[in-house]
Amino acid sequence: MKHFRLSFVFKALCLGLALWRGLYGGKSIYNVMALVVILSILDVSLSFDNAVVNASVLKDMDERWQRYFLTWGILIAVFGMRLVFPIVIVAVTAGLSMNTVVTLSLDDPEQYSTYLVASHIQVAAFGGMFLFLIFLNYFFQKDKSVHWLGPIERGLVLVSAKIESISIIIALLLLLTAQALLPESDRGPALVYGLSGIVLYAIVDSLSNMMSPQAGEAVKRNGLMGFIYLQILDASFSFDGVLGAFAITNDIIIIMLGLGIGAMFVRSMTIFLVRQGTLEEYVFLEHGAHYAIGALGAIMLLSMTFHVPEIITGLIGVAFIGWSLVSSVRHGKKEANK
Repeated sequence: MKHFRLSFVFKALCLGLALWRGLYGGKSIYNVMALVVILSILDVSLSFDNAVVNASVLKDMDERWQRYFLTWGILIAVFGMRLVFPIVIVAVTAGLSMNTVVTLSLDDPEQYSTYLVASHIQVAAFGGMFLFLIFLNYFFQKDKSVHWLGPIERGLVLVSAKIESISIIIALLLLLTAQALLPESDRGPALVYGLSGIVLYAIVDSLSNMMSPQAGEAVKRNGLMGFIYLQILDASFSFDGVLGAFAITNDIIIIMLGLGIGAMFVRSMTIFLVRQGTLEEYVFLEHGAHYAIGALGAIMLLSMTFHVPEIITGLIGVAFIGWSLVSSVRHGKKEANK
């Protein structure tokens, strides 16, 4: 439980703020407290695959940057990704000033949520492309030797060895197909934001290789670049939770408190997975998390055209991780019996 102590302290602080919100915000105390707890559970359920992938990156970072991830990272996650990021998105997509959007979020949350939902296509295109490239590049590693779904993953490694930039090619084709299904007025924004997601991923990947061509993927997982990579990854995951939260309440303060608790527990879970060596013990867990990320990226692109319930998004991630966990246990038993 020592890995979760800070999370319980942070939870107590957020519940205290929720109590204050209920007492002095003209709202039912019990209703506010219940909403904060429900939202924290929602964020954890939607982000468990995020914790596994975070752990796969964090395990190669030194202890100092791991501490930064849990301290400065949580401030960015709570205030940056759960509060400021949605406000910036609304300001950019609706053409409003930041001050206007902040005022809307506090004084007219219904109008604010309307603007936020209206920006879904742009966010889904951007986040979907970024997440899908994480999925593709994990399985297209030319030196990848551990395979969970053997025939599929070995085939992907062979393809990547023969075709350069195959992941970018697939991502572009997928984006062009997804935006072609949209009404003509939405195609331009979807294409621009989708390409932005691809460009951002390429920049992070290129900077990693530029810093050390020999280290490649490993550099991405160290120091400042790894920290930035994790924050972008969290942003891609968190917006889905923010939209789901607005289906429960329009109060931006309650949403920030509830999702903030969830974000803190996801970070503690990440540290727990790293410290316990869970990824080394359960060898296919990282595979399952990346399949879940690929599924989430695809769902975000589909959601530009079709409504996808949040429960499906959450269950797909849990299903892949659960399946990979069971496979890892079986694999461990087979290796022990050899």
